[in-house]
Amino acid sequence: MPPLLRKAALTAHITSSVGWLGSVVAFFALAVAGLTSQDEPTVRAVYVAMEVLGWAVLVPLAVASFVTGLVQSLGTTWGLFRHYWVLIKLAITVLATAVLLLYIRTLGYLADVASGPAVGGHLSALPSASPVLHSGAALVVLLVAAVLSVYKPRGLTSHGWSKQQEQRMVPRPE
Repeated sequence: MPPLLRKAALTAHITSSVGWLGSVVAFFALAVAGLTSQDEPTVRAVYVAMEVLGWAVLVPLAVASFVTGLVQSLGTTWGLFRHYWVLIKLAITVLATAVLLLYIRTLGYLADVASGPAVGGHLSALPSASPVLHSGAALVVLLVAAVLSVYKPRGLTSHGWSKQQEQRMVPRPE
């Protein structure tokens, strides 16, 4: 990959990944507010906002992070299957994106309850710990991915080791 394209892809990957992490922080704050607030209009607004944040921000950034990560791994010397840290980041991204896509249904249900008429005059069934737990777990998982990106722990996969051995056998031009 030419240097200019590589830098553009890296910038897109960092931006989408950090954006995803920041959006999860915002979602976590909303989830805590929805769980702890005693003000019914606030609780309603929080659950509706979480669904909007999920569809408009979290899902696109998660997909962008996945796609740009693939481009980075396939278009650079890091490779997709050469280093354990790259495989772990890929697994984290795929798992986190899959959980998000499955959880978005729950968010839709909670937003529907929040925007509908209150049963018995209040929304006692609405405050749920689920968004707090999911976003808290997502924060931990995405922070692990960020740490792997920075520290890049050593360790080649068997594929990476064999590629490294092949490169050592090729004579270098003088």
